[in-house]
Order: sequence, then C-alpha cells, then structure tokens
Amino acid sequence: MVNPIDWSKAENIAELGAGTGIFTRYLHENKQPGCKVVVFERDTNMRERLQSMYPDLHYHDNASEILLAMKSYGIEQFDYILSGLPFTNFPQTLRNQIMQGVEKSLKPGGLFIAFQYSLQMRKQLEERFEQVRLNFVPLNVPPAFVYTCKKSESGN
Repeated sequence: MVNPIDWSKAENIAELGAGTGIFTRYLHENKQPGCKVVVFERDTNMRERLQSMYPDLHYHDNASEILLAMKSYGIEQFDYILSGLPFTNFPQTLRNQIMQGVEKSLKPGGLFIAFQYSLQMRKQLEERFEQVRLNFVPLNVPPAFVYTCKKSESGN
C-alpha cells in the first residue's frame, strides 16, 4: 500500500478508512516535515485512539467530505490517497460520492491506492483513472487486492 509513495515529494496525503491505523503508522513515520496527512475514520473510538497516538496528523470523520476537509486544512490537492474503505459494503450512491471526491481532490498524476477483498471496484476504477494496476496479496488475512490508480497528468 505505501510502496508507491515517493516520500521526498509527497506534500499532502489522505487515508480513507484508517481503522486500527496500520497504514497510519507508516504515514506518520515516513512523511517528511511539512507533509500534511489527513486521516479519515468514521468510528469515533478508533479515530480518537489514532489522534492520541499521532497528534501531528489531521483527522476527519467522513471520507465523503474529502473536499471540505482538505479545504479546511489549506490543501489544494492530494498527491496520494490511500483507502481501506470496504466499498463492497457501501451502496453505489455512496461509492460514487466518495470516488467523485477522490477524483476531484487528487492532483494530476496523483495516485489512489486501495485495498479490497474483491474485484468489485475494478471496472469503476478503470473508468475513472488513466492507469489501474492490480496486485494480489495472498499472505494478507484474508487475501486482498491492492489497486494502484493513477490520475491522468492532464487532470481528466
């Protein structure tokens, strides 16, 4: 999930659906000074726990409000957006809302990196991004797919 990140150039990163904070820890440990990280987590207890562990990051409770959140933190666009959101469990309208926000908030050439337990999002991601790479992670429990999606350099 974090391998594609160029830490020396990353200025703004979002994490959608941080959960227990497995990737949040990597973001906290590897980000360069001045890099803003916005962590989205719906569960209040998990979000507050992460806030106490990594107080230098920014937190928001709703991934569908990514555009609102980034503006409130003075971010023009994200270089990278990581997602652990369980899109399979969401109604299509919510998936669309979140993905529209991701698309608008990601800079041209930026990466959206998501892990999923199914291939359900593949077609939707291929329609939105210039390039979609898919990796299978069999050692994850349960096994997972990691999508690395690149937004067009032209921003379309």
